[in-house]
Amino acid sequence: MKLTHKILSLGFVLAMLALASCEEQKIVFEGPDYVRFSDSSVVAKESLGQPIELKVHVVGKPLAQAVTVNYTVGGNAREGRDYVIEGTKGVVTIPAGKYFGTIVVRLINNANNILESQDVVFTLTDVNPSQSLQIGFGKANMGKVFRLTIQDDCLLSGFYTGRFGTDNVVENIEISSLDCKTYKVANWNIGLLGLFTFNARKVPIDFVDNGDNTLTIPTQVTTELPTPYDTLRGNGLWNPQTRAITLNIKLKLPISDTRDTVLTVPFRFTPRK
Repeated sequence: MKLTHKILSLGFVLAMLALASCEEQKIVFEGPDYVRFSDSSVVAKESLGQPIELKVHVVGKPLAQAVTVNYTVGGNAREGRDYVIEGTKGVVTIPAGKYFGTIVVRLINNANNILESQDVVFTLTDVNPSQSLQIGFGKANMGKVFRLTIQDDCLLSGFYTGRFGTDNVVENIEISSLDCKTYKVANWNIGLLGLFTFNARKVPIDFVDNGDNTLTIPTQVTTELPTPYDTLRGNGLWNPQTRAITLNIKLKLPISDTRDTVLTVPFRFTPRK
């Protein structure tokens, strides 16, 4: 009897837990409905190269009519120099029957080698229809403000399209720097996979900005490549008008058991737009 009683008690507890779980799933938002930014902040480098989408959404049921939300823009970032807002500034529309509207911001890479940051502050001010929705949640108006922090980047940093010859193209190659002097290319191995028996698909390389539009590739050994291809050096150029980078990479190639030769291979990197 005691064992049966314990089994029944355990079954009762499990049943109550299951019932509580079901009850929790039935909890729904009961209002008041409001609009808010989906996030509160984001940090992005000015060299991002693609638009940033700031989402504004309805908390509650979507309306059968379009929702218009007005906002102001503040902060110490400079519009037209650090960023631009695409579309109609100051207004974001949530389509009828939908939950989300979008503010699109595109960063401007002014690449002045000054590593600081600026903020753009978006504040929701009012919404139409106001009788159905309010701005932000609670007394603190949670979700009313969004802060976009723009980090300055180095002159040659960013994302590039890499080209070797006319047919070999690789997108979204990152070039980065911590001091705006020495840069790292995340991958220069464009169209050389299989050629020269390379096994590495993505091979980084460092270069130095000489400050006069010329570049130096210091002698370096990369473990991603087999000997003798692992020792790299060379030079390059930066075009200040197109911002394109050309790297002339010198590769040591064996031509016999006792002789090597050096082949200079040009690669071109064009900033992604």
